[in-house]
Amino acid sequence: MAPRKAKRRAAEGSSNVFSMFDQTQIQEFKEAFTVIDQNRDGIIDKDDLRETFAAMGRLNVKNEELDAMIKEASGPINFTVFLTMFGEKLKGADPEDVIMGAFKVLDPDGKGSIKKSFLEELLTTQCDRFTHEEIKNMWAAFPPDVAGNVDYKSICYIITHGEDKEGE
Repeated sequence: MAPRKAKRRAAEGSSNVFSMFDQTQIQEFKEAFTVIDQNRDGIIDKDDLRETFAAMGRLNVKNEELDAMIKEASGPINFTVFLTMFGEKLKGADPEDVIMGAFKVLDPDGKGSIKKSFLEELLTTQCDRFTHEEIKNMWAAFPPDVAGNVDYKSICYIITHGEDKEGE
């Protein structure tokens, strides 16, 4: 009975996860899940991962590596949890504390804000450069205050939690 309870509990995760993907993507994830679920019990566990790696020719996977993979889930990894994990990875947002940490590097005084001109320069000249249109959209979504400061705490919150309910 314990495995059924675990399966039911894991399925109670995010009921909205299926709306994140189209039917073709869900089918592809289902096929991948089926390949990884080597013993076909509906739950991906450490043994399933070990056997999947072995089938791919990687025979000496450390227990610590497998444990770390399993611990990424909030509970037993059934299909819904598997899909949720991919949804979280694919939506591209790091946890709020990670994003906040990145902004704090740009705010050595710890004010909670950075200058618009400084942020704009970084975003248009470094790594994946923002276009003029992307900068314009960003300032429309996150307008700086009258002194030209950008509240990055607000940006972090909206990136990780979405718009507040009042705006919907």
